[in-house]
Amino acid sequence: MSDSSTSEELAARLRELLTGLAPGDRLPSSRELIQRYRVGPATVARAIALLAAEGAVVTRPGSGTYAAQRPGPRTEVTDTAWQTVALTDRAVDTRLIADVPPAPAGTITLDGGYVHRSLQPVRALSAALARAARRPDAWDRAPASGLAALRTVFAAVAGGGVTPEDVLITAGGQSALSIAFRAIAGPGDPVLVESPGYPGAVAAARAAGLRPVPVPVDQDGVRPDLLADAFAMTGARLFYCQPAFHNPTGAVLAPERRRQVLDVARATGAFVVEDDFARYLGHGGPVPKPLMADDHNGTAVHITSLTKPAAPSLRIGALIARGPVMERLRAVRLVDDFFIARPLQEAAVELLGSPSWERHVRTLAEELRGRCALLAGAIAREVPEWTPAGLPAGGLHLWYRLPAGTDDTAFAAAARRHGVAVSPGVRYFATEPSAAHLRLGFAATSDGAELAEAARRLGALVRGEAATGE
Repeated sequence: MSDSSTSEELAARLRELLTGLAPGDRLPSSRELIQRYRVGPATVARAIALLAAEGAVVTRPGSGTYAAQRPGPRTEVTDTAWQTVALTDRAVDTRLIADVPPAPAGTITLDGGYVHRSLQPVRALSAALARAARRPDAWDRAPASGLAALRTVFAAVAGGGVTPEDVLITAGGQSALSIAFRAIAGPGDPVLVESPGYPGAVAAARAAGLRPVPVPVDQDGVRPDLLADAFAMTGARLFYCQPAFHNPTGAVLAPERRRQVLDVARATGAFVVEDDFARYLGHGGPVPKPLMADDHNGTAVHITSLTKPAAPSLRIGALIARGPVMERLRAVRLVDDFFIARPLQEAAVELLGSPSWERHVRTLAEELRGRCALLAGAIAREVPEWTPAGLPAGGLHLWYRLPAGTDDTAFAAAARRHGVAVSPGVRYFATEPSAAHLRLGFAATSDGAELAEAARRLGALVRGEAATGE
């Protein structure tokens, strides 16, 4: 075995060795394994740790590693059928946001919701986490509402006179969304959502026992006239929206509609939950200010997050609200998990306060703008019959309407078989879709060459050719 062999490969070799050993037999020493398989000490240590975690071996410090007792055959089968009755019909529908099986090797990812690792501020994140870990109080309990320094940063971004006391730190945007739905509405209540719109919002609403009611959007965002009609017909007290770089269409709520949306909600005594997921995902131009900046009645509840522009595991977000609703939000968060891990909050403070963060946001904007234009141009050449919603000024996706008669789910499955993962449009509608669509992401690939190749494969698939070129 060469020096480049992985610990998983060594673990596989040791599993074969264990088949010839009896429980309690001693494995060769680490020195013997290093010599026999020509690997480093770290590789041996990781392989032994893997086997110990599986229960295949037992390690005894100062003595060695021994084959573990093998489990005997199971004599009973657990009968869980009773749970179907006990759980009643309150199923949590995760089909809209569930992870799909890993794509085959060579698949180009256009269905991702996060930026590629090459676009993440990995060095800045590592440095921020290292600095945070060195703080004497890094592992102390964090305040239930979040660190004051972090709440101050989010308050400044929201604007409109928001104070740190109006901010609640959450474990990312999805957690904030779930908290807001459960705090503001009760089981059985209607909640107005954009159509098309973010599938995770529909899933969170249904998990909270709410009834999603779709309100159509166009190239300028949600239509205020239809929003007013929906409030009147349903009696809803909650509207969820993404005013900036909407997912999936990329639309920005038009300036004249911003006030109309707030006025309509205010007139009916309803809240507007504003999901500002793309605050740091602009493509270099001006990013519209949050609705909360124009709200002086406590109508808007603001959600934002660092996950999308930074990295998937930086699960730091914020809920911002004014008035009694904030106390309700805090109560739900407290019941859920008490507080967000302090080291992660401290790392977020370090990251947002460093010059590298501003540089990262500028660099990310340039990269996203270039990738967006590249993919849009490639699709226009390869699949001219697809109709784009427009070139977005921010966000991570392009939205296409497919020709009449196309089954977007079937096409997405075929595209996956031919090496391109795309998102079928039906996932973005709470009820029947208006037409067949696809959402194509341009941020999860390694580079522009992959985007161009993905467009070529999609075009070949549409034309009935061998999309992979094999």
